[in-house]
Amino acid sequence: MIYEVTLTLPPNIHFMKKYFTLIVLLSISFISTKSFANDIYEITVYHFKDAQQEITLDTYLQTALLPALHRNDKKSIGVFKPIANDTATDKVIYVIVPYKSFEEIQALQKSLMNDAIYNEAGKTYLTASYQNPPYTRMEKIILTAFETSPSMNLPKLSADKKDHVYELRSYESPTENYHTNKVKMFNSGEINIFSRINANAVFYADVIAGSRMPNLMYLTCYENMADRDTHWKAFGDDAQTKQMFAMDEYKNNVSKADIILMKAASYSDY
Repeated sequence: MIYEVTLTLPPNIHFMKKYFTLIVLLSISFISTKSFANDIYEITVYHFKDAQQEITLDTYLQTALLPALHRNDKKSIGVFKPIANDTATDKVIYVIVPYKSFEEIQALQKSLMNDAIYNEAGKTYLTASYQNPPYTRMEKIILTAFETSPSMNLPKLSADKKDHVYELRSYESPTENYHTNKVKMFNSGEINIFSRINANAVFYADVIAGSRMPNLMYLTCYENMADRDTHWKAFGDDAQTKQMFAMDEYKNNVSKADIILMKAASYSDY
């Protein structure tokens, strides 16, 4: 975006007027081409009911969607299944895609529509009838990364991928002001604590569009369940954690917390 700035200077200072105008235009041009935006995350939640729908979704994601995203230079796609799926009636799959701009989201949708390889590979999913849909419901959540964690960080884990545990947390607040307060709490100290205890945080983000708001979400990951429990004990025992959670400033800023423990699909990028 380019802005035109008009300045009124004394009429006898022609050289200074031209010189100052040049400096302003160059400064604005620099600002307009420099990106300050944090990552944008799109979380697609597929709800399904049985093994057949799960097979259809897995096949579509593994053979059609992820390869198409990779062809569009999206290399860090996370696909996760909650451990609770084993006993839940409403089973889900989470697909997390990072973007650099909202324009990228729109451009990708157009690219998929015109991608013959994608449309052929995903035919069973894309052309499913209403009598045999590939899911019971699909929802989208759009998030923007926190200022102190502006981009996605892929986990640094050494155990086998099948053992990794991913923890997606969703913190809803009673009002927008309390939500802003909870985000401030993360940016002012919680993220630092997670970093210090090596919780392998993939992202921290503010929900800007979704069915549950005001809301923030973040994703951490661990070698295995025992490692997860050890890290959360370290978080709870940390002196900075105890200090922050005792402060009146941060009281009552979460009204509902969802904790979703997950495993990565075999074809997930991380």
